[in-house]
Amino acid sequence: MEAILERCAGLDVHQETVVACVLYGELERKPKQEIRTFSTTTKGLLALNDWLNEWECTHIAMESTGVYWKPVWNILEGAFTLILANARRIKNVPGRKTDVADAFWIAQLLRSGLISPSFVPPVDIRNLRDLTRYRRKLLGHATAEKNRVHKILQDANVKLTTYISDIFGVSGRALLESIINGEVLDADEVREKVKTSLKRKVPELLEALDGRMNKHHRMMLGMHIDHLSYIERQLEKVESEIDQLLKPYLSSMELLITIPGIQKDAAAVILAEIGNDMTCFGGDPQLAAWAGLSPGNNESAGKKKSSRIAKGNKSLKAVLCQAAWAASKSKGTRLASFFYRIQKRRGQRKATIATAHLILRIIYRMLKDRVAYREIGWDYLTSSTPSVEYWIKKIEAQGFNVKVESAEAS
Repeated sequence: MEAILERCAGLDVHQETVVACVLYGELERKPKQEIRTFSTTTKGLLALNDWLNEWECTHIAMESTGVYWKPVWNILEGAFTLILANARRIKNVPGRKTDVADAFWIAQLLRSGLISPSFVPPVDIRNLRDLTRYRRKLLGHATAEKNRVHKILQDANVKLTTYISDIFGVSGRALLESIINGEVLDADEVREKVKTSLKRKVPELLEALDGRMNKHHRMMLGMHIDHLSYIERQLEKVESEIDQLLKPYLSSMELLITIPGIQKDAAAVILAEIGNDMTCFGGDPQLAAWAGLSPGNNESAGKKKSSRIAKGNKSLKAVLCQAAWAASKSKGTRLASFFYRIQKRRGQRKATIATAHLILRIIYRMLKDRVAYREIGWDYLTSSTPSVEYWIKKIEAQGFNVKVESAEAS
Protein backbone atom coordinates (compact mmCIF):
# COMPACT_ATOMS: atom_id res chain seq x y z
CA MET A 1 0.00 0.00 0.00
CA GLU A 2 1.33 3.44 -0.92
CA ALA A 3 2.08 5.60 2.13
CA ILE A 4 1.04 9.24 2.35
CA LEU A 5 1.73 10.05 6.04
CA GLU A 6 5.19 10.01 7.60
CA ARG A 7 4.11 9.91 11.26
CA CYS A 8 0.75 8.57 12.35
CA ALA A 9 -0.77 6.38 15.05
CA GLY A 10 -3.53 3.82 15.37
CA LEU A 11 -5.39 3.30 18.64
CA ASP A 12 -7.20 0.14 19.70
CA VAL A 13 -9.53 1.43 22.42
CA HIS A 14 -11.08 -0.65 25.19
CA GLN A 15 -12.84 0.14 28.45
CA GLU A 16 -9.71 -0.17 30.63
CA THR A 17 -6.81 0.14 28.20
CA VAL A 18 -5.86 1.68 24.89
CA VAL A 19 -3.12 0.18 22.72
CA ALA A 20 -1.26 2.77 20.61
CA CYS A 21 0.89 1.95 17.57
CA VAL A 22 3.02 4.70 16.03
CA LEU A 23 4.34 4.27 12.47
CA TYR A 24 7.11 6.60 11.30
CA GLY A 25 9.71 6.78 8.61
CA GLU A 26 10.21 7.80 4.99
CA LEU A 27 7.28 7.21 2.67
CA GLU A 28 9.34 5.13 0.22
CA ARG A 29 10.54 2.67 2.87
CA LYS A 30 8.97 0.24 5.30
CA PRO A 31 7.93 2.20 8.40
CA LYS A 32 9.27 1.63 11.89
CA GLN A 33 6.82 1.06 14.69
CA GLU A 34 6.47 1.77 18.38
CA ILE A 35 3.73 0.14 20.44
CA ARG A 36 2.65 0.96 23.97
CA THR A 37 -0.39 0.33 26.19
CA PHE A 38 -1.98 3.05 28.33
CA SER A 39 -4.73 3.19 30.92
CA THR A 40 -7.99 4.93 30.00
CA THR A 41 -8.02 7.01 33.19
CA THR A 42 -7.41 10.72 32.73
CA LYS A 43 -3.82 10.31 33.95
CA GLY A 44 -3.21 7.48 31.48
CA LEU A 45 -4.73 9.41 28.56
CA LEU A 46 -2.63 12.47 29.36
CA ALA A 47 0.41 10.19 29.27
CA LEU A 48 -0.78 8.93 25.88
CA ASN A 49 -1.06 12.53 24.68
CA ASP A 50 2.51 13.30 25.79
CA TRP A 51 3.84 10.08 24.22
CA LEU A 52 2.22 10.86 20.86
CA ASN A 53 3.66 14.38 20.99
CA GLU A 54 7.12 12.97 21.64
CA TRP A 55 6.86 10.94 18.44
CA GLU A 56 5.55 14.03 16.59
CA CYS A 57 2.44 12.28 15.30
CA THR A 58 0.23 14.39 13.06
CA HIS A 59 -2.71 12.03 12.44
CA ILE A 60 -4.38 9.56 14.80
CA ALA A 61 -7.11 7.03 14.02
CA MET A 62 -9.29 4.95 16.33
CA GLU A 63 -12.35 2.71 16.11
CA SER A 64 -15.80 3.90 17.12
CA THR A 65 -16.17 1.22 19.80
CA GLY A 66 -19.33 1.96 21.81
CA VAL A 67 -18.69 5.06 23.90
CA TYR A 68 -15.15 4.11 24.89
CA TRP A 69 -13.62 6.29 22.18
CA LYS A 70 -15.11 9.48 23.66
CA PRO A 71 -12.69 9.94 26.62
CA VAL A 72 -9.74 9.42 24.29
CA TRP A 73 -11.18 11.88 21.77
CA ASN A 74 -11.82 14.51 24.44
CA ILE A 75 -8.19 14.41 25.63
CA LEU A 76 -6.56 14.35 22.17
CA GLU A 77 -8.95 16.76 20.44
CA GLY A 78 -7.23 19.94 19.29
CA ALA A 79 -3.68 18.58 19.50
CA PHE A 80 -3.85 16.15 16.55
CA THR A 81 -5.85 15.46 13.42
CA LEU A 82 -8.21 12.81 14.76
CA ILE A 83 -10.04 10.27 12.62
CA LEU A 84 -12.87 8.14 13.98
CA ALA A 85 -13.24 5.00 11.89
CA ASN A 86 -16.25 2.77 11.38
CA ALA A 87 -15.21 -0.57 12.87
CA ARG A 88 -17.11 -2.46 10.18
CA ARG A 89 -15.05 -0.85 7.40
CA ILE A 90 -11.59 -1.47 8.88
CA LYS A 91 -12.06 -5.02 10.10
CA ASN A 92 -8.79 -6.97 10.21
CA VAL A 93 -8.13 -10.31 8.52
CA PRO A 94 -9.75 -13.21 10.48
CA GLY A 95 -7.30 -15.19 12.61
CA ARG A 96 -5.15 -12.15 13.43
CA LYS A 97 -7.20 -10.70 16.24
CA THR A 98 -5.02 -9.24 18.99
CA ASP A 99 -4.95 -5.77 20.48
CA VAL A 100 -1.46 -5.08 19.14
CA ALA A 101 -2.36 -6.40 15.67
CA ASP A 102 -5.51 -4.25 15.61
CA ALA A 103 -3.58 -1.10 16.56
CA PHE A 104 -0.93 -1.82 13.90
CA TRP A 105 -3.62 -2.50 11.27
CA ILE A 106 -5.38 0.80 11.99
CA ALA A 107 -2.09 2.69 11.83
CA GLN A 108 -1.18 0.95 8.57
CA LEU A 109 -4.50 1.87 6.96
CA LEU A 110 -4.18 5.45 8.19
CA ARG A 111 -0.63 5.76 6.83
CA SER A 112 -1.96 4.80 3.39
CA GLY A 113 -5.02 7.09 3.62
CA LEU A 114 -7.50 4.21 3.51
CA ILE A 115 -9.70 5.21 6.46
CA SER A 116 -12.86 7.21 5.82
CA PRO A 117 -13.48 9.50 8.81
CA SER A 118 -16.81 9.31 10.62
CA PHE A 119 -18.68 12.54 11.31
CA VAL A 120 -17.92 13.93 14.78
CA PRO A 121 -19.60 17.31 15.38
CA PRO A 122 -18.07 20.09 17.50
CA VAL A 123 -18.57 20.16 21.26
CA ASP A 124 -21.63 22.43 21.34
CA ILE A 125 -23.42 20.32 18.73
CA ARG A 126 -22.53 17.16 20.66
CA ASN A 127 -24.05 18.69 23.80
CA LEU A 128 -27.16 19.66 21.84
CA ARG A 129 -27.38 16.11 20.49
CA ASP A 130 -27.28 14.66 24.03
CA LEU A 131 -30.11 16.96 25.12
CA THR A 132 -32.39 16.34 22.13
CA ARG A 133 -31.95 12.57 22.42
CA TYR A 134 -32.65 12.74 26.16
CA ARG A 135 -35.74 14.85 25.49
CA ARG A 136 -37.04 12.13 23.18
CA LYS A 137 -36.52 9.55 25.93
CA LEU A 138 -38.29 11.73 28.50
CA LEU A 139 -41.26 12.20 26.20
CA GLY A 140 -41.48 8.44 25.82
CA HIS A 141 -41.37 7.97 29.59
CA ALA A 142 -44.10 10.61 30.05
CA THR A 143 -46.33 8.84 27.52
CA ALA A 144 -45.74 5.53 29.29
CA GLU A 145 -46.79 7.01 32.65
CA LYS A 146 -49.92 8.51 31.11
CA ASN A 147 -50.85 5.12 29.67
CA ARG A 148 -50.43 3.55 33.11
CA VAL A 149 -52.78 6.13 34.61
CA HIS A 150 -55.37 5.29 31.93
CA LYS A 151 -55.09 1.58 32.80
CA ILE A 152 -55.53 2.22 36.53
CA LEU A 153 -58.65 4.31 35.90
CA GLN A 154 -60.17 1.59 33.73
CA ASP A 155 -59.31 -1.05 36.31
CA ALA A 156 -61.12 1.04 38.95
CA ASN A 157 -64.08 1.65 36.59
CA VAL A 158 -63.56 5.42 36.65
CA LYS A 159 -64.68 6.63 33.21
CA LEU A 160 -63.22 10.16 33.17
CA THR A 161 -61.71 9.64 29.73
CA THR A 162 -65.22 9.28 28.30
CA TYR A 163 -66.00 12.94 28.97
CA ILE A 164 -62.53 14.58 29.24
CA SER A 165 -60.40 14.43 26.11
CA ASP A 166 -57.18 15.15 28.04
CA ILE A 167 -57.27 14.04 31.66
CA PHE A 168 -53.82 15.54 32.19
CA GLY A 169 -55.04 19.08 31.61
CA VAL A 170 -55.93 21.49 34.42
CA SER A 171 -59.42 20.04 34.99
CA GLY A 172 -58.36 16.42 34.68
CA ARG A 173 -55.44 16.79 37.09
CA ALA A 174 -57.63 18.51 39.68
CA LEU A 175 -60.04 15.58 39.58
CA LEU A 176 -57.18 13.04 39.69
CA GLU A 177 -55.74 14.74 42.80
CA SER A 178 -59.14 14.46 44.47
CA ILE A 179 -59.30 10.76 43.60
CA ILE A 180 -55.80 10.16 44.98
CA ASN A 181 -56.69 11.96 48.22
CA GLY A 182 -59.82 9.84 48.59
CA GLU A 183 -62.22 12.80 48.44
CA VAL A 184 -65.94 12.26 47.79
CA LEU A 185 -67.05 15.09 45.49
CA ASP A 186 -70.50 16.56 45.05
CA ALA A 187 -71.78 18.55 42.08
CA ASP A 188 -70.63 21.94 43.41
CA GLU A 189 -67.11 20.73 44.17
CA VAL A 190 -66.75 19.16 40.73
CA ARG A 191 -67.97 22.40 39.12
CA GLU A 192 -65.28 24.35 40.99
CA LYS A 193 -62.49 22.02 39.89
CA VAL A 194 -63.30 21.83 36.16
CA LYS A 195 -62.89 24.62 33.64
CA THR A 196 -64.58 25.94 30.47
CA SER A 197 -67.11 23.68 28.73
CA LEU A 198 -66.66 20.85 31.24
CA LYS A 199 -68.87 22.79 33.66
CA ARG A 200 -71.80 21.72 31.48
CA LYS A 201 -70.86 18.05 31.97
CA VAL A 202 -70.96 17.96 35.79
CA PRO A 203 -73.73 15.29 36.02
CA GLU A 204 -71.85 13.04 33.59
CA LEU A 205 -68.57 13.59 35.46
CA LEU A 206 -70.20 12.65 38.76
CA GLU A 207 -71.40 9.43 37.21
CA ALA A 208 -67.97 8.77 35.69
CA LEU A 209 -66.30 9.27 39.08
CA ASP A 210 -68.54 6.66 40.68
CA GLY A 211 -66.23 3.66 40.36
CA ARG A 212 -64.52 1.01 42.48
CA MET A 213 -61.44 2.96 43.52
CA ASN A 214 -59.65 1.21 46.41
CA LYS A 215 -56.50 2.00 48.42
CA HIS A 216 -54.22 0.15 46.00
CA HIS A 217 -55.55 2.11 43.02
CA ARG A 218 -55.04 5.43 44.81
CA MET A 219 -51.48 4.49 45.78
CA MET A 220 -50.60 3.49 42.20
CA LEU A 221 -52.19 6.64 40.78
CA GLY A 222 -50.22 8.77 43.22
CA MET A 223 -46.91 7.19 42.20
CA HIS A 224 -47.65 7.56 38.48
CA ILE A 225 -48.72 11.20 38.82
CA ASP A 226 -45.66 12.04 40.96
CA HIS A 227 -43.34 10.43 38.44
CA LEU A 228 -45.09 12.20 35.58
CA SER A 229 -44.70 15.55 37.37
CA TYR A 230 -40.98 14.85 37.86
CA ILE A 231 -40.54 14.00 34.18
CA GLU A 232 -42.32 17.21 33.17
CA ARG A 233 -39.98 19.26 35.39
CA GLN A 234 -37.00 17.53 33.78
CA LEU A 235 -38.42 18.30 30.35
CA GLU A 236 -38.63 21.99 31.24
CA LYS A 237 -34.94 21.99 32.23
CA VAL A 238 -33.95 20.18 29.05
CA GLU A 239 -35.99 22.58 26.88
CA SER A 240 -34.31 25.55 28.56
CA GLU A 241 -30.82 24.12 27.92
CA ILE A 242 -31.70 23.34 24.29
CA ASP A 243 -32.89 26.93 23.76
CA GLN A 244 -29.58 28.23 25.15
CA LEU A 245 -27.49 26.02 22.85
CA LEU A 246 -29.60 26.96 19.82
CA LYS A 247 -29.01 30.71 20.15
CA PRO A 248 -25.92 30.72 17.84
CA TYR A 249 -27.92 28.77 15.24
CA LEU A 250 -31.15 30.75 15.12
CA SER A 251 -30.63 31.63 11.45
CA SER A 252 -30.35 27.93 10.56
CA MET A 253 -33.44 27.18 12.64
CA GLU A 254 -35.39 29.82 10.73
CA LEU A 255 -34.31 28.23 7.46
CA LEU A 256 -35.33 24.72 8.52
CA ILE A 257 -38.80 25.63 9.75
CA THR A 258 -39.66 27.00 6.30
CA ILE A 259 -39.84 23.38 5.09
CA PRO A 260 -43.36 21.86 5.30
CA GLY A 261 -43.57 19.31 8.11
CA ILE A 262 -40.64 20.70 10.14
CA GLN A 263 -41.24 22.73 13.28
CA LYS A 264 -38.97 23.96 16.06
CA ASP A 265 -38.45 20.66 17.89
CA ALA A 266 -37.74 18.73 14.69
CA ALA A 267 -35.38 21.47 13.46
CA ALA A 268 -33.44 21.27 16.75
CA VAL A 269 -33.04 17.50 16.38
CA ILE A 270 -31.86 17.84 12.77
CA LEU A 271 -29.25 20.46 13.70
CA ALA A 272 -28.10 18.32 16.63
CA GLU A 273 -27.58 15.29 14.38
CA ILE A 274 -25.99 16.81 11.24
CA GLY A 275 -24.56 20.05 12.62
CA ASN A 276 -24.47 23.43 10.93
CA ASP A 277 -21.43 22.92 8.68
CA MET A 278 -22.27 20.95 5.55
CA THR A 279 -18.65 20.82 4.37
CA CYS A 280 -18.21 17.82 6.68
CA PHE A 281 -20.14 15.75 4.13
CA GLY A 282 -19.09 15.12 0.57
CA GLY A 283 -22.51 16.07 -0.78
CA ASP A 284 -26.22 15.47 -0.27
CA PRO A 285 -26.04 11.84 -1.56
CA GLN A 286 -23.33 11.10 1.03
CA LEU A 287 -25.37 12.75 3.79
CA ALA A 288 -28.44 10.71 2.85
CA ALA A 289 -26.39 7.50 2.86
CA TRP A 290 -24.90 8.40 6.27
CA ALA A 291 -28.41 8.95 7.65
CA GLY A 292 -29.53 5.54 6.33
CA LEU A 293 -32.10 6.93 3.90
CA SER A 294 -30.53 5.93 0.58
CA PRO A 295 -31.72 2.69 -1.05
CA GLY A 296 -29.28 -0.19 -0.82
CA ASN A 297 -27.30 -1.37 -3.82
CA ASN A 298 -26.81 -5.15 -3.73
CA GLU A 299 -26.25 -6.76 -7.12
CA SER A 300 -24.49 -9.98 -8.01
CA ALA A 301 -24.26 -11.85 -11.34
CA GLY A 302 -26.50 -9.28 -12.95
CA LYS A 303 -29.29 -9.88 -10.45
CA LYS A 304 -30.49 -7.22 -8.05
CA LYS A 305 -31.01 -8.49 -4.54
CA SER A 306 -32.20 -6.61 -1.47
CA SER A 307 -32.39 -2.81 -1.71
CA ARG A 308 -33.07 -2.25 1.99
CA ILE A 309 -31.83 0.97 3.50
CA ALA A 310 -28.90 0.89 5.93
CA LYS A 311 -29.27 1.43 9.69
CA GLY A 312 -27.72 4.90 9.63
CA ASN A 313 -28.49 7.56 12.22
CA LYS A 314 -31.64 6.35 14.00
CA SER A 315 -32.50 9.67 15.66
CA LEU A 316 -32.18 11.64 12.42
CA LYS A 317 -34.08 9.02 10.42
CA ALA A 318 -36.94 8.99 12.94
CA VAL A 319 -37.47 12.75 12.95
CA LEU A 320 -37.22 12.99 9.15
CA CYS A 321 -39.81 10.24 8.72
CA GLN A 322 -42.11 12.13 11.09
CA ALA A 323 -41.52 15.31 9.07
CA ALA A 324 -42.23 13.40 5.85
CA TRP A 325 -45.53 12.14 7.21
CA ALA A 326 -46.50 15.64 8.36
CA ALA A 327 -45.48 17.10 4.99
CA SER A 328 -47.69 14.56 3.21
CA LYS A 329 -50.70 16.12 4.97
CA SER A 330 -49.84 19.64 3.83
CA LYS A 331 -52.00 20.92 1.00
CA GLY A 332 -50.65 22.02 -2.35
CA THR A 333 -46.97 21.39 -1.59
CA ARG A 334 -44.28 19.73 -3.61
CA LEU A 335 -43.48 17.29 -0.79
CA ALA A 336 -47.09 16.12 -0.55
CA SER A 337 -47.21 15.64 -4.32
CA PHE A 338 -43.96 13.65 -4.22
CA PHE A 339 -45.23 11.50 -1.33
CA TYR A 340 -48.48 10.49 -3.04
CA ARG A 341 -46.76 9.91 -6.37
CA ILE A 342 -44.43 7.38 -4.71
CA GLN A 343 -47.18 5.93 -2.52
CA LYS A 344 -49.31 5.11 -5.55
CA ARG A 345 -46.58 2.90 -6.98
CA ARG A 346 -44.57 1.64 -3.99
CA GLY A 347 -46.74 1.92 -0.89
CA GLN A 348 -46.86 4.14 2.16
CA ARG A 349 -43.70 2.99 3.96
CA LYS A 350 -41.41 3.45 0.96
CA ALA A 351 -43.07 6.77 0.19
CA THR A 352 -42.26 7.94 3.72
CA ILE A 353 -38.59 6.95 3.39
CA ALA A 354 -38.33 8.50 -0.08
CA THR A 355 -39.86 11.77 1.15
CA ALA A 356 -37.54 11.81 4.18
CA HIS A 357 -34.64 11.28 1.76
CA LEU A 358 -35.82 14.24 -0.33
CA ILE A 359 -36.25 16.47 2.74
CA LEU A 360 -32.70 15.70 3.93
CA ARG A 361 -31.20 16.57 0.55
CA ILE A 362 -33.18 19.81 0.52
CA ILE A 363 -31.87 20.58 4.04
CA TYR A 364 -28.30 20.00 2.86
CA ARG A 365 -28.66 22.51 0.04
CA MET A 366 -30.43 25.05 2.25
CA LEU A 367 -27.77 24.96 4.98
CA LYS A 368 -24.90 24.91 2.51
CA ASP A 369 -26.16 27.80 0.34
CA ARG A 370 -27.97 29.60 3.21
CA VAL A 371 -31.25 29.93 1.28
CA ALA A 372 -34.82 29.44 2.49
CA TYR A 373 -37.12 26.74 1.19
CA ARG A 374 -38.94 27.77 -1.99
CA GLU A 375 -42.30 26.14 -2.59
CA ILE A 376 -42.88 25.16 -6.23
CA GLY A 377 -46.37 23.75 -5.78
CA TRP A 378 -48.28 20.50 -6.13
CA ASP A 379 -48.05 20.42 -9.93
CA TYR A 380 -44.32 21.18 -10.08
CA LEU A 381 -43.74 18.42 -12.64
CA THR A 382 -46.19 19.95 -15.13
CA SER A 383 -46.21 23.60 -14.04
CA SER A 384 -44.10 24.62 -17.01
CA THR A 385 -45.53 24.13 -20.50
CA PRO A 386 -44.98 20.42 -21.29
CA SER A 387 -43.31 19.53 -24.55
CA VAL A 388 -44.98 17.51 -27.30
CA GLU A 389 -42.79 14.54 -26.41
CA TYR A 390 -44.17 14.63 -22.85
CA TRP A 391 -47.77 14.27 -24.02
CA ILE A 392 -46.82 11.58 -26.57
CA LYS A 393 -45.27 9.47 -23.82
CA LYS A 394 -48.29 10.00 -21.59
CA ILE A 395 -50.71 8.85 -24.30
CA GLU A 396 -48.55 5.90 -25.37
CA ALA A 397 -48.39 4.79 -21.75
CA GLN A 398 -52.18 4.31 -21.96
CA GLY A 399 -51.74 1.84 -24.84
CA PHE A 400 -52.38 4.15 -27.83
CA ASN A 401 -50.33 4.84 -30.94
CA VAL A 402 -49.74 8.52 -31.62
CA LYS A 403 -49.24 10.10 -35.00
CA VAL A 404 -48.18 13.76 -34.93
CA GLU A 405 -48.97 16.14 -37.81
CA SER A 406 -48.35 19.86 -38.04
CA ALA A 407 -51.46 22.09 -37.94
CA GLU A 408 -50.03 24.21 -40.77
CA ALA A 409 -49.75 21.17 -43.06
CA SER A 410 -53.45 20.40 -42.62
